[in-house]
Amino acid sequence: QVQPQESGPGLVKPSQTLSLTCTVSGGSITTSYYAWSWIRQPPGKALEWMGVITYDGYTYYGPSLKSRISISRDTSKNQFSLALSSVTPEDTAVYYCAREETHGSSWWAYWGQGTQVIVSS
Repeated sequence: QVQPQESGPGLVKPSQTLSLTCTVSGGSITTSYYAWSWIRQPPGKALEWMGVITYDGYTYYGPSLKSRISISRDTSKNQFSLALSSVTPEDTAVYYCAREETHGSSWWAYWGQGTQVIVSS
């Protein structure tokens, strides 16, 4: 069973960078043709797909976040990471990492449990 797991600080101050790491067990992030996504859900709002990094290292970001988001990976640790700059309280959300079966499929079979991040001073 593939198991992604999110980790990182639960509190971030406004204007700072929100940084999270997804550690994947049970499967390699370099296995074709999977892609690895960050998805978030603000309180009371719908799930929002943020961006993805493919098995071969290509990134694609949601238009509304493109100016602030960066996804990277460390294949030696089987991890990929999220950096979201210039955060505001509107970035408060539960953040998930998940495996998309191929980029563009919109089928995320394996999800992390999610981690709450609060943006507040």
